[in-house]
Amino acid sequence: MSRAFVKEPDGETFEALPERPVSDHPNFVTPEGLAQIEREIAAAETAQTEAVRAGDKAAIAAAQRDLRYWSARRSTAQVVEPPGDTNQVRFGSTVTLRRDDGRTQQFRIVGEDEADPAQGTLSHAAPLARALFNKSAGDVVTVGEAEVEIVTIG
Repeated sequence: MSRAFVKEPDGETFEALPERPVSDHPNFVTPEGLAQIEREIAAAETAQTEAVRAGDKAAIAAAQRDLRYWSARRSTAQVVEPPGDTNQVRFGSTVTLRRDDGRTQQFRIVGEDEADPAQGTLSHAAPLARALFNKSAGDVVTVGEAEVEIVTIG
């Protein structure tokens, strides 16, 4: 039976938080990504301590949920060092692409938790990244209905 609300002994009611989903993909991370996970764990621990001091049950629940998520991500993290060659697209590669509309974009392929396409990082599990793996400069790949050409690999 699912419980959407939890009744606390003091009469306070708050909505239970759903767990943060954990991806089924391998948890590949860059060295920077592992450091990011460590920072997130520290922040969740600090938030939990502050919430306990304040007696804020909702904040305690949120901090504990985040701590469970980031601890799980740390325990499954597989650090992948930057690739040594630039002949093919690999995890950690920085790839410059030319889209079929003429625009060029540059992405670094990173772990899921460190990905932020607006900042130039792309998850290794993203369809574009998967299409680029093991390709070389000059190759054209189709993603959805669009084509992209690999201009450079760094």
